[in-house]
Amino acid sequence: MERAGAFTAVPGVGGIALGCSALAVAALARRMGSADAWLAAWLGEAVLACLIGVAAAAHKSHKVGMPLLSGPGRKFLLGFAPPLLAGALLTLVLFRAGLLAVLPGVWLLLYGTGVLCGGAASVKVVPVMGICFMAIGAVALFAPATWGNSLLAAGFGGLHILFGILIKVKYGG
Repeated sequence: MERAGAFTAVPGVGGIALGCSALAVAALARRMGSADAWLAAWLGEAVLACLIGVAAAAHKSHKVGMPLLSGPGRKFLLGFAPPLLAGALLTLVLFRAGLLAVLPGVWLLLYGTGVLCGGAASVKVVPVMGICFMAIGAVALFAPATWGNSLLAAGFGGLHILFGILIKVKYGG
């Protein structure tokens, strides 16, 4: 009953792949010599994550015979995309202001907001994942700046892997 009318193309395997790529970038970004290089690494990860997420969702929706942009899929996208757009704009503003230390918190908080809002059109575990991202984002906003990369790894790496496994096991794919 929970899955009726819900966006079920949230990809578990794709989430695991997203988490693995984020952990790799976190390890790479930790060794970057400049803030600009660190930002470039994470922005590259954002592009890669979008590609992985869309491809995995398209594959899962095709596998279950539901159009990706069905009614629930459109609702997911309408809840998910605006916080990500806000994050992109804030990234530019905060970069120009030299406030890169707050980016991990902003990114995690807004990504979590998108997952929570989009997840309202999905199965129960997706909004829970959004809340977890928001919690790590809130910690990152108030934690020492040196924790930022590790908190990005915990969120975009660890949470994606954890919830990816849960979604794969409980909801398939």
